[in-house]
Amino acid sequence: MKLSGNRFVIIGRAGMDFYPDPPGTKTEEATQFFACLGGSSANIGVAIRKLGGQVDLVTCVSDDAIGRFALNQLDHYGIGRAHVRSVGGEARNSLAVVETRIEDHQSVIYRNGAADFEMNDADVTAVDYAAYDALITTGTVFAAEPSRNATFLAFDLAKAAGLPLILDIDYRPYSWASAEEAAQVYSRAGAMCDVIIGNDVEFGFMAGDYDRGLDKARELVAKGASLAVYKMGEKGAITITPQGEVTTGIFRTKALKPTGAGDSFLGGFVAGLADGLALRDAVLQGSAAAAMVVSRVGCAPAMPTRAELDAFLHANADRKDAHAYSTP
Repeated sequence: MKLSGNRFVIIGRAGMDFYPDPPGTKTEEATQFFACLGGSSANIGVAIRKLGGQVDLVTCVSDDAIGRFALNQLDHYGIGRAHVRSVGGEARNSLAVVETRIEDHQSVIYRNGAADFEMNDADVTAVDYAAYDALITTGTVFAAEPSRNATFLAFDLAKAAGLPLILDIDYRPYSWASAEEAAQVYSRAGAMCDVIIGNDVEFGFMAGDYDRGLDKARELVAKGASLAVYKMGEKGAITITPQGEVTTGIFRTKALKPTGAGDSFLGGFVAGLADGLALRDAVLQGSAAAAMVVSRVGCAPAMPTRAELDAFLHANADRKDAHAYSTP
């Protein structure tokens, strides 16, 4: 699958990430923190921007200092925010307190009364979808109304404009009223999308059986999706298309933290598709971006530039653990 260009509209949250500083510090022992842009959709946007793509975000932020921090950070990274609306009342921006450590790692997420769930039909109907080459979203947008219905409306509008729909499953149980509700909504969303990306646990959840995740990914493609990327952590990924499957490994790195890999993978992968890379190479570019981000502090600020990513890929061109091969 190739994209017609590198202009992306992304639906989903922008928030704040707090990292205990210096790296390695436990949250409960921290006396100072490093703040940066957070939120999976915003992070994906940064990844794409740093690789030369154009990005506009559609979401809501709280009308307070934290929301304005998120807006300033979007400006800093060059992400369009004409469709980012500030909301008052009791809504609050999402906040993540994330440790830069592997051993006993703690990530604490605050999502009660999240401002991004206030995104409504008017927010998505204001978008000119014909101005973009693809729509990207993450599964967290479906966890509450009115964001859920608005995103499905955006799907309909984007498809009418001829845009492919790209979904990062990004299942966060704490955001949902029940697993049953989540499974039903994800099934509806997955059936509408052209590209579905997730890990083995997330596809297993969608299947209703954690041992049948790969079957679910294959089923989505058999029923109409252009491709599904089934990620397996250190075991690499299986990318499924109607033409066959491509299995890829990972780029081993000295990780500082386990977070940020999914957002960076998606950004690197879709940027590769937009640049016309072969599917195998686009997946490996996403894997390389993920390896780089987990070895750096933060998520948005850790996203590699084009020069950094190209240098990493060149330096690791002969790594056997990143070997890819095709199967019929």
